[in-house]
Amino acid sequence: MKTELDETIDPLALERQVCFALSVASRGVVSVYRPLLEPMGLTHPQYLVMLALWQQQPLSVKDLSQLLALDPGTLSPLVKRLEASGYLRRERSATDERNLEITLTDSGRRLREQALLIPAAVMARLQIELPELEQLHASLTRVIAAVKSAG
Repeated sequence: MKTELDETIDPLALERQVCFALSVASRGVVSVYRPLLEPMGLTHPQYLVMLALWQQQPLSVKDLSQLLALDPGTLSPLVKRLEASGYLRRERSATDERNLEITLTDSGRRLREQALLIPAAVMARLQIELPELEQLHASLTRVIAAVKSAG
């Protein structure tokens, strides 16, 4: 039995699609980061690599790939450019020659000081307060987990 409301809601309306909202939001948020990262010589994907390494190092390429949810073929050029910029080093693991470990250089560690200003600048540009961003993060984390379990 259809109600009047059912007839007015198009389940395929673009503005109702989660995939559309996520796509537009993602592009928009990355564009907010761009002018903040440019002075540091980083792209957004490179910034994600640096965030992971500021949190924990050394990381194997495999572990970094899993942590960032990037395939090694996508990650490798990012790591090579960061190494060419002098922010990190790739070295064979002392315990297993088959593994490539990534560690920060002194320059990469110092870059973290500049990066500490980024979260507040992003919040200011988005004009969204921390509690709302934390709620959004929690929702997106649930979506990521659901996608992983469905995959």
